[in-house]
Amino acid sequence: MTTYAALLRGINVGGSRRVPMADLRTLMTGLGYDGVRTYLQSGQAVFATDHGDEESLAVELASAIEKHFGFPVDVIVRDHAYLRAIADDCPFPAAELEGKQLHVTYCSAPVDAERFAEIDQAAYLPEEFRLGDRAVYLYAPNGLGRSKLAEILSRPRLSKGLIATSRNWNTVVKLVEMTSD
Repeated sequence: MTTYAALLRGINVGGSRRVPMADLRTLMTGLGYDGVRTYLQSGQAVFATDHGDEESLAVELASAIEKHFGFPVDVIVRDHAYLRAIADDCPFPAAELEGKQLHVTYCSAPVDAERFAEIDQAAYLPEEFRLGDRAVYLYAPNGLGRSKLAEILSRPRLSKGLIATSRNWNTVVKLVEMTSD
C-alpha cells in the first residue's frame, strides 16, 4: 500500500463549496481507501491504497466529490516520497521562518521558468519565489494575505492548464508527517 495526501482546491474558504471533512472521510472510505484521515477544514486528506497512481486517484476522487457534493473540486494527489522531497528541497530556510511566511503551491504538472519569466522578482523583494518539482515555493515575510507577489503568482494566465493549490509551511510539514505512517 502507498500512502497519499489529497489536496482539494478552493473548498471551505467561503460560504459555498462546503465539504465537511467527516463526509469527505466517509466518501473516501467508500472508494476503498484505507486509513482515511483529514487535516484542518481546508481540504487535506491522507489515505492509503494499493490501486492507481497519483493522476488516476485525483481523477477518481474529483469525480466522486462532484457526484456526491454537486460541484466540481480540483484535486491533486501526491505520495509521501514526493511530499518529503518538496519539504527537503525547500530553497528557503524553513526552520528559521514562521509557517505563515512560507508557502508551497502544488501544481498538477511541471512548471518551468518560462511561465514566470515576465515577473520582475526584484520589484517584490523581500518576497521571493522559487520553482520546484511540480511546485512553487513562496517566501512572503508578512504572510500570504498581504503578499503582492502571491497576487501576481495566482493570476490565471500563470496557472493556465494547471491545477494549483497552495499550503502554508505548517501544513506542508504536517502532510509529510501524516503520510509517513
